[in-house]
Amino acid sequence: MATLRDKKSPARNVKKAWSGRFVEPVSELVQRYTASIGFDRRLAEFDIQGSLAHAQMLSAVGIISSTDLASIERGMDKIRKEIQSGRFVWLLELEDVHLNIEKRLTTLIGDAGKRLHTARSRNDQVATDVRLYLRTSIDDIMRCIKAMQQALLDLAEKHADTVMPGFTHLQVAQPISFGHHLLAYFEMLQRDVERLVDCRKRVNKLPLGAAALAGTSYPIDRKLVAHKLGFDGICENSLDAVSDRDFAIEFCACAALIMTHLSRLSEELILWMSPSFGFIDLADRFCTGSSIMPQKKNPDVPELVRGKTGRINGHLVALLTLMKAQPLAYNKDNQEDKEPLFDTVDTLTDTLRIYTDMMTGIRVNQEAMRSVAMKGYATATDLADYLTKKGLPFRDAHEAVAQAVRFAEKKNCDLSGLTLTELRKFSPKIKQDIYAVLTLEGSLKSRNHPGGTAPSQVRIAIRRARKKLS
Repeated sequence: MATLRDKKSPARNVKKAWSGRFVEPVSELVQRYTASIGFDRRLAEFDIQGSLAHAQMLSAVGIISSTDLASIERGMDKIRKEIQSGRFVWLLELEDVHLNIEKRLTTLIGDAGKRLHTARSRNDQVATDVRLYLRTSIDDIMRCIKAMQQALLDLAEKHADTVMPGFTHLQVAQPISFGHHLLAYFEMLQRDVERLVDCRKRVNKLPLGAAALAGTSYPIDRKLVAHKLGFDGICENSLDAVSDRDFAIEFCACAALIMTHLSRLSEELILWMSPSFGFIDLADRFCTGSSIMPQKKNPDVPELVRGKTGRINGHLVALLTLMKAQPLAYNKDNQEDKEPLFDTVDTLTDTLRIYTDMMTGIRVNQEAMRSVAMKGYATATDLADYLTKKGLPFRDAHEAVAQAVRFAEKKNCDLSGLTLTELRKFSPKIKQDIYAVLTLEGSLKSRNHPGGTAPSQVRIAIRRARKKLS
């Protein structure tokens, strides 16, 4: 870890880049309160990238010399290595990552380092750094989602034929394939990726060149800088470029949706793992025990995912609130965008990585799933459909099956456990072929259409999903 030196160090009298206007120094309390170096150090690599592209542009248009450019590049290379090795000393007095790097550069190369800040402001500099950081983070997160989707597909393929109860209102509704159930989360994550792709387009615009708020009088080439940094284009309005953080808010909204989807899956894993369900078991490495109850195996990871979803939602609200009353252009309020954004990226990335591993350690109790599906009269709709296909109006069929379910409940058996004679009491249209309809496997196979739960359709869907990921 690089060192952060505070006010008690001999460096406390470091002259600030803006101090010429003031007749007294900033108090120690204000210095600590306003400094962002404690958290924005993570932008260092992106600050260096942006500064190098800016310097190369300044040289290309003749604002600085090629000699100065060579010195800046040499100095930045040394600073990068110092930061990577943990030898760089961060000074609290220099407030933020930008001034710390600039001060070190000037120490290393002299006046050439002072010329680097020509035609830019910390306002457009930090907006550029954050966009570079977020662009990289989005790319990392999309790779993590893809890995999670692969794990879902692998598990779904193993259980395309595994019957489980499908629920509405947490009541047994109809039998479905466990593989089909897992594919629902694949689709959610696929939409999450699409949202991130779209968000990335708006993140990937260059603010640099907007300077403090009005642009600059120097003959800069913003498109050259955009090209060097891999941006798709430039922010078209200097006021907007430095003052808005809607791109960060949009990302946090995408992140909140991803976490919401993972939270829903977490809730199901928690329920399924409980003895009342017994559908699955998680690998021990994702669980903890109780300090007092030796039999306990607690699903801590999915429980924490549920909890951390609220944390990410809170960051979204924090950023919305941060922006809601700011006049144009830049305000110090915007310093508060980083900690929620950084924590959102970290939490989401860690959650996706651990979830991907957790999916590979899920053990499925097929008999428990089947047993619950049998208890809940899950094939009642199939019986109603059967009668409708025989010519009975659906509402009449619905009533007949409801009566059959009540009868089966009194006998304490499934619909398939009723004799043909008993079933025909509810409709003379019922024939011997009804028993093929009332089986769980028969119910699954009958949903043989795109998007349906038939095992054959599940396998088709898995093949289609794998192509999306290739």
